[in-house]
Amino acid sequence: MSEPPILRLDPALDPAALAAVYARDGVVRIPGIFEPATADVLARMLEQGMDWDVVVSTETGKAEVLDRAKIQQLGGAAVGEKLKAATLRARSGFAYVYLGYPMINAYLSGRNPGHPIHDLTDFLNGPEMIAFGAQVIGEPGITKLDAQATLYRPGDFLTRHDDTGEGDRRAAYTISLTREWRSDWGGQLLFHDDLGDIERGYAPAFNTMTIFKVPRQHSVAPVAPYAGAPRLMITGWLKDSPPSGQPRQG
Repeated sequence: MSEPPILRLDPALDPAALAAVYARDGVVRIPGIFEPATADVLARMLEQGMDWDVVVSTETGKAEVLDRAKIQQLGGAAVGEKLKAATLRARSGFAYVYLGYPMINAYLSGRNPGHPIHDLTDFLNGPEMIAFGAQVIGEPGITKLDAQATLYRPGDFLTRHDDTGEGDRRAAYTISLTREWRSDWGGQLLFHDDLGDIERGYAPAFNTMTIFKVPRQHSVAPVAPYAGAPRLMITGWLKDSPPSGQPRQG
């Protein structure tokens, strides 16, 4: 990898104005979350320097993570069967297939030591980002940001769900670092109403954060087979659980 990113939020952001939108709509879109030079370094890191795992849902909806060693052990045919099975389950229930990197677990376990992704994990759990997120969602007790990096290839998807899970989730977020995207390539973050209609949708973008209240029905539209670029995101939740075991603060 090249130089480590200098991580800081764009000083032009107005958290109070963003908080007003979030309070009104339950979701806020934040273009220019990082300073331009920072966003460029982070995007290049995801584009060129990640040790991606294959993440595929099981019959119970839990994630099976296939790292390089597991993929080699299983063989291509067996991995293909797992992806096919998840895709078939998507017809009637919750399922997903994408590439991922578990930022928190990798940080705590010492995976890929010295990789700049760990600097980003630190920043997301540092005082500047925690204070920003807490102010935007109006939850002063936020203690951490869970995080994973994701890459969606042609055919990858995440079906409708509402992020119901651990009780410490106060909001979900995505940080989009996708440089170029056409709307017909799919991959939109979609919000669903109770009738099954799409309330709103956000295409992959560059240097843009989206924060939304949970639980809330949402999905990631399948990426089209002709998509000409990877869909690159950092995703996770803002949480108020005790901070023990999280990356260092500051």
